[in-house]
Amino acid sequence: MAYNREALSEGDLPASILDFTDPEWQGRIGWAPTNGSLQAFVTALRVIEVEEVAREWLEGIQANQLRDYDNNLPILEGVASGEIQVGFVNHYYLFRKLEDEGEGFGARNYYPQNGDPGALVNVAGIGILNTSDNSEEAEAFLDFLLSEEAQQYFADETYKYPLVEGVPINEELTRLSEIETPNIDLGDLDDLEGTLDLLRETEVL
Repeated sequence: MAYNREALSEGDLPASILDFTDPEWQGRIGWAPTNGSLQAFVTALRVIEVEEVAREWLEGIQANQLRDYDNNLPILEGVASGEIQVGFVNHYYLFRKLEDEGEGFGARNYYPQNGDPGALVNVAGIGILNTSDNSEEAEAFLDFLLSEEAQQYFADETYKYPLVEGVPINEELTRLSEIETPNIDLGDLDDLEGTLDLLRETEVL
């Protein structure tokens, strides 16, 4: 999550993303419920906890009248400007803004600890359709994406974590070993339809 560094310090933030249902956060939070990463988080929450916990969190967070955005970048900009004080975002947007605007940019990242669902580390995946007419070209592209060259690009230019052993992360990033991620098999995040149903039932979507 990102926070406004003038309004808040890390010590002001709750230990768990689940605690943002506290009324003290009313009107201070932003999210992008149509964004795939937010939906992946809700899916993970359904797996890590139980369906009812995810439902209660969605209902509680909405009761705090959080602000909807189209995607992560305007959330981050809203945090930096003070429009909101906390935003649920992917980590790498901040580093792109810091590169463009310098250390004076008004937002910083916070990583919940103790295996909290808010510290979920997700992966970007790629696959080849078995109906593809260009499977050889697709496989060549996949091989390129997993090459040291491409992985170094992702690390250096997009501030993402490389998947290939030996490719160093960007020095600006927190090491994965220092992020206390939830204990979850990402292969279990396969029920997107169930998450979309829950988001509709709770009138998030």
